[in-house]
Amino acid sequence: MDSAASSSEGPHHQDPDWERLLFESRLGSVLVLPASSSPETDRAVDVSMRGAKGAKALIHPEFRIFIGYDAKEDVAFQVCKQSILKHASVPVHIVPIKQKDLRDGGLYTRLRDPTESTEFSFTRFLTPYLAGYMGWAMFVDCDFLYTADIKQLTELIDDKYAVMCVKHDYAPTSPTKMDGQIQTTYPRKNWSSMVLYNCGHPKNRILTPELVSQESGAFLHRFQWLDDEDIGNVPETWNWLVGHNKRPEDGKPPKAIHYTCGGPWFKEYAQCEYAELWVAAEKVSLQRELPE
Repeated sequence: MDSAASSSEGPHHQDPDWERLLFESRLGSVLVLPASSSPETDRAVDVSMRGAKGAKALIHPEFRIFIGYDAKEDVAFQVCKQSILKHASVPVHIVPIKQKDLRDGGLYTRLRDPTESTEFSFTRFLTPYLAGYMGWAMFVDCDFLYTADIKQLTELIDDKYAVMCVKHDYAPTSPTKMDGQIQTTYPRKNWSSMVLYNCGHPKNRILTPELVSQESGAFLHRFQWLDDEDIGNVPETWNWLVGHNKRPEDGKPPKAIHYTCGGPWFKEYAQCEYAELWVAAEKVSLQRELPE
C-alpha cells in the first residue's frame, strides 16, 4: 500500500505509516488515525468501532482529505494532491481511497456495476468511517485542480450540517465521459464529487462498510440518509464544473476546477476549459516526484 500523501514542507505533516495502519486496524479492535508531528501532543479517544469495545483512536489537528483514487487516473490524483498542498496554509493530511485496499481489508464487497465510471463511485461514502466518525473531513474526486487555499473552504464549515457541498443543478449533455465511460443522469448529480463530512454527526454513522457495499446508488449519491436541512451549501467556485458552469466574471479561475467529463490527461479533452492550468500543475507535480 502506498503511504499517505503529504508534504514535509511548511505546515504539512508526513506520516508514511498511517494509511497502512488505518486500513489494517479496521480489521481489529484499534483504529489508528494519523498521529501529530509530536507524539506528546497525541491524545487517545475511546470510540466504538465494528463492535469492538474500548477501541482507541489517535487524533491530530490536520484537516483530513480523502481523494478518490482510480488506477487509470493516477496522474489526475497526483496533480489534485499537489495542487492542494501547493496552496494550503493549514496542516492537511491527504489519503487516496483505493478500492483494492478496501477489498483486501474486507471493508468493501460490492459487486462492480456497469454504470460505475470510477473505482471510487461508491467507496467515497466510506469517508466518515475511515475518519473514525470524528471531526470534519473532505472527500473529493481525483479530477479536481485547486487554485486556492483549502483553508478558505474549511472556514465555511458549519457544525449544524451533516454534510456540505455544492448543490449543482447538472444535466449532462453527452451519453459518455472520460475514456468512453457511461454518463448517468440522476437528481443531485455531482453533489457527492466534493463533500465536507461532519464525521461525528449521528446521521453519518449509518455509513458503514456493510451499508456502502449494499445500498443503491440513488440512496448514496442523493444523500437519502439525510433530510434536506442536514445538507449545507458551498459556493460553486469550490466545485466548478468544466463545460457546464460559467467562467467567473472577475477573470480569475475558480478555486476548485472539476474536470467532470474528462480532463487534459485524456486525449479527447486536451483542449478543455482551464486545460492549460492543469498541464502546468502536472509539470510541477512531475518535478516534485523526480529523485534529487
